[in-house]
Amino acid sequence: MFDRYEGGEHAVLVHVFFSQEKDIDNLEEFESLVTSANVKPVQIITGSRRAPHRKYYVGEGKAEEIAEAVQASGADVVLFNHALSPAQERNLERLCQCKVVDRTGVILDIFAQRARTHEGKLQVELAQLRHLSTRLIRGWTHLERQKGGIGLRGPGETQLETDRRLLRDKIKQILSRLGKVEKQREQGRQARSKADIPTVSLVGYTNAGKSSLFNRMTTSDVYAADQLFATLDPTLRRIDVDDVGTVVLADTVGFIRHLPHDLVAAFKATLQETREATLLLHVIDAVDNRVDENIQAVESVLEEIEAHEIPTLLVMNKIDRLDDFVPRIDRDEDNKPIRVWVSAQTGEGIPLLLQALTERLSGEIAHFELRLPPEEGRLRSRFYQLNAIEHEHVDEDGYLLLEVRLPIVDWRRLCKQEPQLPDYIL
Repeated sequence: MFDRYEGGEHAVLVHVFFSQEKDIDNLEEFESLVTSANVKPVQIITGSRRAPHRKYYVGEGKAEEIAEAVQASGADVVLFNHALSPAQERNLERLCQCKVVDRTGVILDIFAQRARTHEGKLQVELAQLRHLSTRLIRGWTHLERQKGGIGLRGPGETQLETDRRLLRDKIKQILSRLGKVEKQREQGRQARSKADIPTVSLVGYTNAGKSSLFNRMTTSDVYAADQLFATLDPTLRRIDVDDVGTVVLADTVGFIRHLPHDLVAAFKATLQETREATLLLHVIDAVDNRVDENIQAVESVLEEIEAHEIPTLLVMNKIDRLDDFVPRIDRDEDNKPIRVWVSAQTGEGIPLLLQALTERLSGEIAHFELRLPPEEGRLRSRFYQLNAIEHEHVDEDGYLLLEVRLPIVDWRRLCKQEPQLPDYIL
């Protein structure tokens, strides 16, 4: 139905600099995006402008240069590192006589290739339909042949109107199915909330090493690769953290500068794990020379999904690529961990990260002395299961004297399950 390029094609890349300081890093990132989409760049064309051209985005002379490059290189597609309007895309396609795709289209194509789960595929399809709905005319050039005349006039909708209606119906259908998935996720979150199980969500710029860190902390085998958007589908695993107990760790989709709004909206159910998290682990590529820009891009998306006020612990990853760097925890003036330096690849610093998690999640520690009747051996067993007993002995009356130490969340949960427990406090 839609004119869309497929992987394995050859492309002419276009990037326009709008400031005197040329953002070469942005162009290099776009090359990585294109490579991730299985497209081979055959030529890169750059230009400088104060503002986008209304008709071609680039100037008319530069547009002619692009068309000549397509002819000379035999490219199948022109890829712009910018968001183009539907009119600009059509004008460029007429001039270049080939497909023209903007940055959003490239990212959507990568997402379509990487989605694995039913939910992920639905989210990608929703984003694609929303993006392509404004470009319907591209898929229906036969409408130009419609003519009026005797026997051809009358009530009814045009083919384009029919397709727009079908598109709206399809979007409603996908939203309905995603709503069911979101309800299932919400039930899981409510169950974890009732059990006082904290959720830690990994966030960060794409290719910062989130999945590698997730695998290292959970001994899982989630797909991890040195490429942009290796992870699309959220993965949840349970881990045990000292003095905290069970914690749910969530691996999520990576963020990127100028992340298309349609994608943020489509991945609402996935990003909900981030919005509902107890703590965010913001994973950062410590060797990337765009560290500050990447952090700012992630914080921008977090603000867009209303997750910017959730407590955050920075994880500076890939220290194995730094010379003679020793893992460490950076603290604020209140001695609270704010940054941990680790290597997910080698495992360096992971114990320090778990220590920082303990400090950030444990909060208050409950410390009590209890006197349990002999018939309450079951309660004693519960404390042993929580690894909470520091000392114990039996008094002359046969009562169990226990000194217990455990996170306040575990204590409160136990008191809900065993209402008589506070009566045994000395």
